[in-house]
Amino acid sequence: MRQKRILLIEDEESIRDLLSYSLQKEGFVTKEAATGAQGLEILKQSKPDLILLDLMLPDMSGFDICKQVSLDSTIPVIMITAKSDTLDKVVGMELGADDYITKPFDIREVIARVRAIFRRIELIGDSMENLTFDMIRLGTGIVIYKDKREVWKNGMRIALTNKEYDLLLCFAEYQGRVFSRSELLDKVWGFDFAGDTRTVDIHVQRIRKKLDEAHSFSIIETVFGIGYKLATR
Repeated sequence: MRQKRILLIEDEESIRDLLSYSLQKEGFVTKEAATGAQGLEILKQSKPDLILLDLMLPDMSGFDICKQVSLDSTIPVIMITAKSDTLDKVVGMELGADDYITKPFDIREVIARVRAIFRRIELIGDSMENLTFDMIRLGTGIVIYKDKREVWKNGMRIALTNKEYDLLLCFAEYQGRVFSRSELLDKVWGFDFAGDTRTVDIHVQRIRKKLDEAHSFSIIETVFGIGYKLATR
């Protein structure tokens, strides 16, 4: 099996060295960048399997990098921040980050979160291999191509982040089922995710914004007092 490649974008050399050394000990291949510009240049040259991204960089915001990565690729991003402000965490998740870690951190937690993301990716891949159908039509001009992890609406591809796609697919595979926010958090983000149910609300709002038809129809319905379900038409 090919070794997983991880790109570290972190301006503090001591933290960067610790992360690189510890990840390599666990069998990962690492590349390092001390600035956002260096990180984006490495990203162009070689596609990593995961990015560990510091929020506070000397030349640009980690938020801007996260937004660009989520728009251009499906590479998972774990944000590393010295801030414990909930708003920063929410903004990071809204821009497409898959997880976040707050400094100071235990390196064992970092390794565990990296492995958890790779496990979820492998589980999705395994389930896709066993599928007879790789396409789901939602009856609203929306088609999900599971083999390519793409969503199209009326012949146009819709750019979704990893988690937006996973959340929509969860609803699509269980059409009509009502999910609580906690259930969605476990299914899409994993039981070890440290965020709260507001993360689900934010991602549902983003999916609606990208897929809904000018206020006349919402692809995901709110079931008051419970959670959400895929709308039927």
